[in-house]
Amino acid sequence: MTGVVPDGGSLVSLGLVPAGPVSFLDGVALVDHHCHSVMADDLDRPGFESLLTEGTGPAPGLSAFDSRLGFSVRRWCSPVLGLPPHAPAEDYVARRAELGAEAVSRAMLRAAGSGVLLVDHGFAADGLLDLDALSEAAGLPVGEVVRLEAVAEQVADAGVDAAGFGDAVAAEVARRTDPARRPLPVACKTVLAYRAGLDVDPRRPDPAAVAAAADTWLARRARDRAPLRDPVLLRHGLWAGLDTGLPLQLHTGFGDADEDLHRADPALLVGLARLVEPLGVPLMLLHTYPYHRQAAWLAQVFSCVYTDVSLAVPYVGSRAPEVIAEMLELAPFGKVLYASDAYGLPELHLLGALRFRAALGGLLEHLCATDEFSPADAERVATMIARDNALRIYPRIPA
Repeated sequence: MTGVVPDGGSLVSLGLVPAGPVSFLDGVALVDHHCHSVMADDLDRPGFESLLTEGTGPAPGLSAFDSRLGFSVRRWCSPVLGLPPHAPAEDYVARRAELGAEAVSRAMLRAAGSGVLLVDHGFAADGLLDLDALSEAAGLPVGEVVRLEAVAEQVADAGVDAAGFGDAVAAEVARRTDPARRPLPVACKTVLAYRAGLDVDPRRPDPAAVAAAADTWLARRARDRAPLRDPVLLRHGLWAGLDTGLPLQLHTGFGDADEDLHRADPALLVGLARLVEPLGVPLMLLHTYPYHRQAAWLAQVFSCVYTDVSLAVPYVGSRAPEVIAEMLELAPFGKVLYASDAYGLPELHLLGALRFRAALGGLLEHLCATDEFSPADAERVATMIARDNALRIYPRIPA
């Protein structure tokens, strides 16, 4: 049995890109504009499988490996660990344990072919590599995406009264996004879709409303650690993020059972987009599936809106070309970005990149074969989506 892939091995050089022309994306270091860190310690099989689903884990008697994502791990990640393609799940987990979390993470992260990672480290960070350790494992610069709800909860836990809560949150968001901080803050993010739904009043709440809402929530937070779900306080945090001028990432679409999916439709953000349009602050719609066509429409009609299909791409496996093609039916090519939304498993960083390269490359290959695109235009579009759009939109991409 061979060892793990040495540092510097790429998807293309390893023969891991399953479809699409090498020429369009080979050598393009992806800007992963939204992802998370990876587990620091070894995982047993139940722990590994719990991270192969957006649910709490497979149903009793079933395996999360029996899914598009699970089959993708066995097919495309096995060779990185020195296993044959399609290795049985038990062999894969055993090999992973033999090598250890550190070696597996280095191999997967470095094989993905990214050039920089923009990381939200504000969700379930216990047990994950910190951002410096993630940067070392990946061999890449890392920028921080500041999660606004996590900041508000930290302000509450530090001790503040209701009258001062609004100003304290705004001040802490400004401090956390100071360009002198390291890792470099590159964007803000809201999980409004999870906490209240995207169909809330998008306007900035007035200070009196913030203080009244804070009075109720702070008491609950002190009593039972209640997460921030009050729409008024969520909107206050969102506008504190917008006030920084940095791109604002918004979770939309596919996610775990904490959200009501129909209230995560990005089309519900049209009111916010109308308010933000004159400000010139980029609104970055994350994930979007199964509402990626609605997101594409928003990106077309509002200059401030950008989009991706990140989380869905590794989950839908070989169907990713269809999803990306549907996004690109309407979305301007300069408004679409790459992201993996990988969390916990370094395999998700690898599969996000692999499926994206194969799907976009295969789509562009088809468009060239039917003379819809010239090869030169196809290469330019591929590079825009993979890297250049992010470099243009995010003012603080770390080098």
